Amino acid sequence: MSRTDDLPPALAGIVDDFTALTEPDRLQLLLEFSRELPELPERYSEHPELLEPVPECQSPVFVVTELDDADDAVPALERAVRVFATAPREAPTTRGFAGILREGLDGLPAAELLAVPDDISDRLGLARAVSPLRLRGMAGMLGRIKRQVRERTS
Repeated sequence: MSRTDDLPPALAGIVDDFTALTEPDRLQLLLEFSRELPELPERYSEHPELLEPVPECQSPVFVVTELDDADDAVPALERAVRVFATAPREAPTTRGFAGILREGLDGLPAAELLAVPDDISDRLGLARAVSPLRLRGMAGMLGRIKRQVRERTS
C-alpha cells in the first residue's frame, strides 16, 4: 500500500483505488481514466497556443491551469485551481495519467496543489506495467501544472 496521508483526498482516493487492485486491473483503471478525461473548454480547444506542451511525455500532451476568479480579499494561494489537459485518444497511458492528475488536482486550493508530492506517479503501483519513461511523463505533467500555479500565484 502506498502512503496517502500527505495527499489531498481526491488524489489519495485514486492512489488507494490503484494499489487495491492487481496489476492487470490497474491497467484497466488507467484506461478508464483515459476515457474519462474531459474535452477542453472551447476557449482552449479553439486556441491550442494557450496550452503548454509537456515534452517529457512520449505523446503530445498539453496542460493549462487557471485560478478561479475571486475578489482581492481572497489570497491567491487560497483560490481554487482549474486543471485542463489534452492528449490523443491513441495514447491511452499518457491520456490516463492526464486524467488522473485532472481528477485528483482540479478544484484544489493553490497552496494544497503545490504541496502535492512529486512522486505521485510512483505511488500508483504501475512501475512494472508501465515504462519508466511514461512514469516520468506523468511527473513532467505534474511539474508543469505546479510551475503554472506558482506563476499564477506570485
